[in-house]
Amino acid sequence: MGTLYVVGTPIGNLEDLTFRAARILSEVDLIAAEDTRVTRKLLSHLGLHVPLTSYHEHNRQLRLPELLAALQTGDVALVTDAGMPGISDPGDELVFQTAAAGFQVVPVPGASAVTTALAVSGLPAGAFVFLGFLPRRGKDRRARLDIARTTPLALVLFEAPHRLHATLEDLRSVLGDRDIAVCRELTKLHEEVFRGTITQAIEHFQTPRGELVLVVKGSAPPREEKAPDLELAQQQLAELKQSGAHAKEAVAAVAGSLGLPRQTIYRLWLKVTQPPNP
Repeated sequence: MGTLYVVGTPIGNLEDLTFRAARILSEVDLIAAEDTRVTRKLLSHLGLHVPLTSYHEHNRQLRLPELLAALQTGDVALVTDAGMPGISDPGDELVFQTAAAGFQVVPVPGASAVTTALAVSGLPAGAFVFLGFLPRRGKDRRARLDIARTTPLALVLFEAPHRLHATLEDLRSVLGDRDIAVCRELTKLHEEVFRGTITQAIEHFQTPRGELVLVVKGSAPPREEKAPDLELAQQQLAELKQSGAHAKEAVAAVAGSLGLPRQTIYRLWLKVTQPPNP
């Protein structure tokens, strides 16, 4: 029985490929690629001539039984156009079905646009939420963002250049004008990492091009509500009573200075003015 190798490929620069990945690609009997044209360029760079078959969103149901059959007699490598398979592509289903059929699945780690963007974002990235590609419709996109609105974790998402402005506008609308890093064409010739607020990013990217990864700062922790300083309020009321102030003016003065409800201050006033028990 063969082995399915889940192989990480370059996210831009062909030198991103690891030595191990190059060796595995040279040894397998078949490569299942998201786009055979993209993978053929990589194989040509490596001087390899390995049989290719396409495996993507639109033909996965057709290809699944074919790939499982191929594993009966040899090893298969699963690759995507860039990065690790199974991240925002249908590779996860092939991995699941392969493991369920009793074949061995071996990861061959490589470059990842997600962790690369986090590393250069300059934003806190000890933990994060990966949103992949957001829905294309604005209403659905905003609904997805609303779910993640209160998380303190950094948000990472992919976006196409022609939808960048709409997504940035929705990010600002739903999340507020947070800090963001927009990483464009990572590890490629025209690599760019923009750091600033979402508003600044909207102004900066007039005609964006290339593949984009966005890293958005997580939500700020909610401010702790200060407990009402009732002791201070009672002290002030006692001083005002001693100076001859009437209830209405005393309550209004203390409520205004401490930002407390008048009803709360009035109850304290009654306590202050109540004669002591005999």
